[in-house]
Amino acid sequence: QVLSLPIVVIVHGNQDNNAKATVLWDNAFSEIDRVPFVVAERVPWEKMCDTLNLKFMAEVQTTKGLLKEHYFFLAQKIFNDHSASLEDFQSRSVSWAQFNKEILPGRGFTFWQWFDGVLDLTKRCLKSYWSDRLIIGFISKQYVCKLLSTEPDGTFLLRFSDSEIGGVTIAHVIRGKDGSSQVENIQPFSAKDLSIRSLGDRIRDLGQLRNLYPNIPKDQAFGSHYNKEQTGKD
Repeated sequence: QVLSLPIVVIVHGNQDNNAKATVLWDNAFSEIDRVPFVVAERVPWEKMCDTLNLKFMAEVQTTKGLLKEHYFFLAQKIFNDHSASLEDFQSRSVSWAQFNKEILPGRGFTFWQWFDGVLDLTKRCLKSYWSDRLIIGFISKQYVCKLLSTEPDGTFLLRFSDSEIGGVTIAHVIRGKDGSSQVENIQPFSAKDLSIRSLGDRIRDLGQLRNLYPNIPKDQAFGSHYNKEQTGKD
């Protein structure tokens, strides 16, 4: 006899997301010589970071993993705490309930459901952009405003949507005639949107976008991702 890897039996596709969460938690945090089915209810946040990073790189098939600032954003999200420092989070532990039972404040989904949506979108539509480090992705709307508020008109960056599962949005600076700046967020693009027209081509279409943060002309940053425009005849 030999113990198998964890298996979850589901009866409907809508259970797929929760099943993946169960398998991920079990694979990452169970002891090799455990009693069958016994797995920790809480794990150190640092261990969770390693797990999310390995999962992200394996799913997306990229060598570019998550960065320290990404972990900070994810910690703020899962713990619902925007006052703690990066060091504070390192000593915390995260529970299964926080990972995939409790609904995120003001949302209709759990942390894992949101993260899995990001995984799926990146794998299907954004792999090359992520691998070229053109997407910051894991960053809060508030921090984006702080970063962009002093930048020139037309500076933009890409972040994963907070309010929708599997969406990427473009935040960009608009400067008024009086010199005051405003950061606008474009309606998030889903995998379906990006299958119709790619992210690179959408960025090329939007004339108000000029430089990718901090200061890279958009054609230089995204030029290799533009598709050749077909003529009407084609």
